[in-house]
Amino acid sequence: MNIKWAKRIEELPPYLFAEIDRKKNELVEKGVDVIDLGVGDPDIPTPEHIVQSLREASGDPEHHRYPSYVGMPAFREAAAEWYSKRFGVTLDPAREVVTLIGSKEGIAHAPLAFLDPGDMALVPDPGYPVYPVSTTFAGGVPHPMPLLKENGFLPDLDAIPAQVAERAVMMFLNYPNNPTTVLADEGFFGEVVDFARENDILVCHDAAYTEIAFYGKNPLSFLEIPGAADVGIEFHSLSKTFSMTGWRLAFAAGNERAIAGLGKIKTNIDSGVFQAVQVAGITALENSSVGLEERKEVYRERLEIFCQGLREAGIEYTVPEATFYVWFEVPEGMTSSEFSERMLTEAGVVVTPGNGFGDCGEGYARVSVTFDTQRIEQAAERIAKFRP
Repeated sequence: MNIKWAKRIEELPPYLFAEIDRKKNELVEKGVDVIDLGVGDPDIPTPEHIVQSLREASGDPEHHRYPSYVGMPAFREAAAEWYSKRFGVTLDPAREVVTLIGSKEGIAHAPLAFLDPGDMALVPDPGYPVYPVSTTFAGGVPHPMPLLKENGFLPDLDAIPAQVAERAVMMFLNYPNNPTTVLADEGFFGEVVDFARENDILVCHDAAYTEIAFYGKNPLSFLEIPGAADVGIEFHSLSKTFSMTGWRLAFAAGNERAIAGLGKIKTNIDSGVFQAVQVAGITALENSSVGLEERKEVYRERLEIFCQGLREAGIEYTVPEATFYVWFEVPEGMTSSEFSERMLTEAGVVVTPGNGFGDCGEGYARVSVTFDTQRIEQAAERIAKFRP
């Protein structure tokens, strides 16, 4: 039998990190010592007090049945309280917060709630591949907003054509930014609020990395900006903050009608997050400062080690003030894919080609330092010796 694939997946390129995994595994099978700096998956274990909370909650039969579609009230209350303490933002947990099975799930479902076929979504380029892919899955049209070095890797809102702004109903943003690592300031977010209000655009801000910042930086929530709650929602994940990537727990917060729309999609598609995981999430949020500085210090040390290797190789890079990534320029005369291929085959180091994040990522590469510090040192030594 010939199984027909829908065009939406037939025409979809391989998921970036899945393709990198395939190439890496081929070399590993040949006995090559490969250091994988591709995916941002924290190697620091989930803090023990969170794990213990799950152990206890998972034994309670109350949590063995279907959870609430939109999340336990107690978890949403904990999320709202955390937002109040961290950002000074007041949220109604019943109407302005919805629990997610990881922020990727919420981001991927958002276009289904807000886009009709032919509508446009403004997406950062380079950016998380899920933004344009989920837009296309919903029948929408992604329109790239270039993130250029000369603009501090912020989109130039004035450069968005008027006819595009008229068709756009959504805008994805992500600060601290993956992959470029830069932060956005209050002035830029204020411009976004004005632009969104003028053009009736819903802003979906992916704030997964607000808690992973260094050198005294204190990233903003988009919802801190006056008027932001009128035009936007924010996705926050427990994955990076608390080393809980495998737990699949996050939440979206902000505009009541937008949260309700996302919740309506979820009630028809999934059955919520295992309640014991949400109980552990409450423990994480209520003790959010426990061990955070120590985890950040590990990432900061690793970032500086890798950046030293880049300097020795004469490679230009963006100083990472947040996230656990390094965004750097590939040597002149090479494409991102060529550099990534040579780093893998000649140095045994997996780096993510920048063009995998969009056309404007060409000429760059990204690494993650979510791996053993000794392996980061080895990778830095290998890249320091790399010669085009």
